[in-house]
Amino acid sequence: MIEIKNLSYRYSEDAPRPAIDNLSLNIDKGEFVVILGHNGSGKSTLAKCLNALYTPTEGEIIVDGFNTRDEEHLWDIRRRAGMVFQNPDNQIVATMVEEDVAFGPENLAVEPEEIRRRVDYALDVVDMQEFRRKSPHQLSGGQKQRVAIAGILAMNPDYIILDEPTAMLDPVGREEVVATVKRLNREQGKTVILITHFMSEAVEADRLVVMEKGRIILEGAPREVFQNVQAMKDIGLDVPQVTEVSQILKEAGFPLEGDILHREEFVEAVCRALKSKN
Repeated sequence: MIEIKNLSYRYSEDAPRPAIDNLSLNIDKGEFVVILGHNGSGKSTLAKCLNALYTPTEGEIIVDGFNTRDEEHLWDIRRRAGMVFQNPDNQIVATMVEEDVAFGPENLAVEPEEIRRRVDYALDVVDMQEFRRKSPHQLSGGQKQRVAIAGILAMNPDYIILDEPTAMLDPVGREEVVATVKRLNREQGKTVILITHFMSEAVEADRLVVMEKGRIILEGAPREVFQNVQAMKDIGLDVPQVTEVSQILKEAGFPLEGDILHREEFVEAVCRALKSKN
C-alpha cells in the first residue's frame, strides 16, 4: 500500500501557497487510480512525491513500509514505484530498444540472465518484441512511450506512476499507451497511478482523484465523480461527452436511466427510453 499522510509540499519558502496542501490518500495494490486536475492543481508534484523525487515539506508518504523521507531507502522505494514521464525522449537513453529496456535492471546489478528474462517479459507486455533491435528514433511517439514503460517494467515495480504519458501523442499513440496501461493493471496485476487530462482515459479507472490547488476535492468511482458535471466545470475540467449529453437530456425531461460513461451505454439507454415512450 501507498499511504499519504497530511502531505504538503512547497517549492520554496516564499511560495504564495503550497503545491500540495495537507493531502491524505491511500492507494492499495492492484488498484487503477487516475488523478485529474488542471495545470497547477498539484497532480504532477504529487507524482514526483510518490516516487521520492521530491521530499515532503510536511507530512509523509509510506510506500510498502518505507518512508520517502528516509534517504537510505530511496532505491527500495523507486524499485517499487516506477515513474513514466510525459516525454518519452527524456527517459530513453540507449541507441537500441532492448538495450534501453535493460538499462534499469543493469543499474540495479541484476544478473545478466535475469536481465534478459526481464527484457523479454517487458517487451512482450507492451507488444514491442518486433522492434527490440530498432533504434528508438525510428519509432512513433506511442511506440517510444511503450518502450519507456517497458524500461520501468524491467525493474519489476509493484506500482507504476504515469505522469500524463499520452499528452504529447496523437490519437493512435494514445490508444496504444492506454491499452498497454490497462493490460498492466488487469492482466499483470500492477498498481497503476495515471495522471491525465483525457476523460476517455479516466473512465477506465477503479477510482478517480480530482485535485484543485493542491487538495483533493472529489474522489470516488468514475460513475460517481462524473455525475458532478458542474463541479468539474467550475475547476476547468470536462466530463465524458456522453455523460454531459445524458445529463442535459435528463434535465430536459427525457427518461434516461443510469449513470452513463460510455457511448454504447448512451445508445442503449436512449433506445430503452424511446421504446418506453412508445
